[in-house]
Amino acid sequence: MPQFAASPRQPLVQLAGIARLAAEGNVLAEKQRVEYRTLPTRRWLNRCQSDRVPFDWTINPYRGCEFGCKYCYARYTHEFMERREPTAFETEIYAKDWNARLFRQELQSVKPAQVIALGTATDPYQPAERKFERTRRVLEAMADLRGVSVWVTTKSDLVSRDAGLFVGLAKHNDVRVTVTVTTLDRELARLTEPMAPRPDLRLKAVATLAAAGVDVGVMASPILPMITDSRENLSAVATAAKAAGASHFAAGVLFLQPSAQRVFFPFLADKFPEHLARYKRSYLDGAYLQGTYPQRMRDLVNEIREQAGIPPRDFVRPRIPVQAEPQMLLFPQNL
Repeated sequence: MPQFAASPRQPLVQLAGIARLAAEGNVLAEKQRVEYRTLPTRRWLNRCQSDRVPFDWTINPYRGCEFGCKYCYARYTHEFMERREPTAFETEIYAKDWNARLFRQELQSVKPAQVIALGTATDPYQPAERKFERTRRVLEAMADLRGVSVWVTTKSDLVSRDAGLFVGLAKHNDVRVTVTVTTLDRELARLTEPMAPRPDLRLKAVATLAAAGVDVGVMASPILPMITDSRENLSAVATAAKAAGASHFAAGVLFLQPSAQRVFFPFLADKFPEHLARYKRSYLDGAYLQGTYPQRMRDLVNEIREQAGIPPRDFVRPRIPVQAEPQMLLFPQNL
């Protein structure tokens, strides 16, 4: 079981910022391979000003992710808490302390037509959500929002539990859910995404959400070169997404942060040793692949999408329902 107490090498007094908050958290629950802890939280809403992403605010109810995807770019977030062990990201899960009143106060900073994204770093519907329901609390607290976009990304079939909340929120806002499915091959998915729900369960969740009237799509990201990048694999995912009622389909090439390389490269050495040297060369100069390969993949995904008859994942905003009045406050004045 992971240990959180201060060690001789890293006394608690030397920790600062979020690392100190993490060390001061309490144990919520334990499983055989995972420990859940509280995380004292100053703010839930994070302002996002990167040109690489199409949203204004991010919310991640949890730090760490039990799914343990070998390629996950968000592993670096544990380093902010001085948790640098390769497996810490999936075995030390932090659930942020919840205060509905303070969260609603934070939401006053969100302007009409802005985008709030849930699940940008860790999965909002990972197993911890069944226990602690932080994501559900967030959605419930957003019920009075007007004229904003709320985008949710997950690898979990648990997302279908909140179909009713999405439908209610979408009456006055642009709500979009995207479920990640990188392959339909169960064995391959278990290798690359060890603790994530099976691909068929995720697609079942897509069908459930679509039947409820939720704008839900499928994303086959990341495309893993030489592993999931075949036309056959991507076509199978797109076709299944269409059959499940997905409103859009997208896929992008693997983004491989140095923190992720420390887990992904040993994984390749064990499971796909024939690809290791090429990956190391390809990602030597940065986390993003250069050259013609990314464009070839974009072209392939576009072809597959057209053949499957499923639109792309558009990031045009706002797409607010008619019921929402542009001049309306984000919250009623009497809240």
